[in-house]
Amino acid sequence: MLSNAQIGPTLPAVDINRAKKFYSEVLGLKESAAQEPGGVTYDCGKGTQLYIYERPAVKVEHTLASWIVEDLESEMSELRGRGLVFEEYDFPGLKTENGVAKFGEFKACWFKDSEGNILGIGQYQK
Repeated sequence: MLSNAQIGPTLPAVDINRAKKFYSEVLGLKESAAQEPGGVTYDCGKGTQLYIYERPAVKVEHTLASWIVEDLESEMSELRGRGLVFEEYDFPGLKTENGVAKFGEFKACWFKDSEGNILGIGQYQK
């Protein structure tokens, strides 16, 4: 059943080489040994994978994939050190401060990859 299966996001890239550089150098992801034609697969935590494939430009204005981490601020600090800029939002239901929005026991941040895809990072607070 799908409720017991892992899921792996698939994201578009206008320039696959530019995207590969971003995902490896800025985000620090490692390419998977198992690759699919037409794109690149990255290994992520707990056996999950992220697939990036080349295609013409598309405009998407919502989060396409998110990582759940133990320490959001630490992750943000490391990524900022690599030049990543986090999005700031201020509209009904969503306001960030220093890139972070809080929703009860959950906090999150967002950034855009080299192709304009919106990605998120979240943390469940204990």
